Amino acid sequence: MAKRDYYEVLGVGKDSSKDDIKKAYRRLAIQNHPDKNPGDKAAEERFKEATEAYEVLGDDQKRQAYDQFGFAGVEGMGGAGSGQDFSSVFKDFEDIFGGFGGGGFSNIFDTLFGGGGADGRSRGGERATRGANLRYDLELSFEQAVFGTAVEIAYTKNDSCKTCHGSGSADGAGKRVCPTCQGSGQVRRSSGFFSIAQTCPSCRGEGSVIEKPCRECAGSGLAKKKQKIKVTIPPGVEDGKRVSIPGQGDTGPNGGAPGDLYVFMHVRGHEYFERDGADLYCAIPISLTMAALGGEVAFDTIEGKKIKVSVPAGSQYGKMLRVREEGVPVPGGRRGDLYLKLLVQVPQKLTKRGRELLEQLRENEGEQAEPQPVKLSELKS
Repeated sequence: MAKRDYYEVLGVGKDSSKDDIKKAYRRLAIQNHPDKNPGDKAAEERFKEATEAYEVLGDDQKRQAYDQFGFAGVEGMGGAGSGQDFSSVFKDFEDIFGGFGGGGFSNIFDTLFGGGGADGRSRGGERATRGANLRYDLELSFEQAVFGTAVEIAYTKNDSCKTCHGSGSADGAGKRVCPTCQGSGQVRRSSGFFSIAQTCPSCRGEGSVIEKPCRECAGSGLAKKKQKIKVTIPPGVEDGKRVSIPGQGDTGPNGGAPGDLYVFMHVRGHEYFERDGADLYCAIPISLTMAALGGEVAFDTIEGKKIKVSVPAGSQYGKMLRVREEGVPVPGGRRGDLYLKLLVQVPQKLTKRGRELLEQLRENEGEQAEPQPVKLSELKS
């Protein structure tokens, strides 16, 4: 059966606040809680459906991806029944999952979704935590950022220890369930009507203990590893932007999924060109006579291609000429534009003949004896 829209599942609108979404899920979770509806498969499915919907809509990043691309936007981010980590749901609604007597959060999700519990523990009691995301700062030339490139980068990450094969145990026996918390990672203390969950002091929340830690990794199951990978930089990347490479971050403890690698771009400036979005800008000098009479000027583009542009007669200093499709490549196969700023060069030294010609021009054209200030609106235009 096709999935229902997550907003429809929770009975909220697309403009609903995060608090409204949380309240809607709380209501559905209480109504369809497995302990409240024993043996009711329909209620169980509604509970699973609502939890999956909240896990996406309750997360700003996943909600944005879902709003933009639908279910395809959150594929790969996990989902109910596919090993999804529901720890964020547990933290938000521990009163619901622990408030119906037996079962508890871990047992409920182990039954409904299979595999590990919502807190990432395997059936053996070990906590499988997702690895940390890593950052890499990459310096690019102006041309590499404009046209894209492929570069090999080297960095160090946490990987599974080869000595103990990730178990953390020196004798290969691995871990055993913590006798204090029985693998839950938490101990509860009751006081009257209240029940407070605290991190287990024996295993520090891991749910398991190692009797003889591996010397190489000190029982963590992880060791530093140098890695080289090839990163493809798309055309048009801007300074400060990042490229995400899934699964190339630190390996998670106890076989947890690896984090991601974020490559941040630092683009060096160019000697002649500047950039504004998809458009490029550069300045070219022209002579006083070309500015007055017009003509053609040749120059090299960012690719080194020589082209000619026409300079209109009477061009003023700072005039911008537009050259279409010679800017930065953008999605869809097109490119931005190139803008040329004309810099009219006034000769500092004149030949005798040149001076005579300019004197003659001044006599013919006349010269304003008392020039008036130019309006700022005219300068801006």
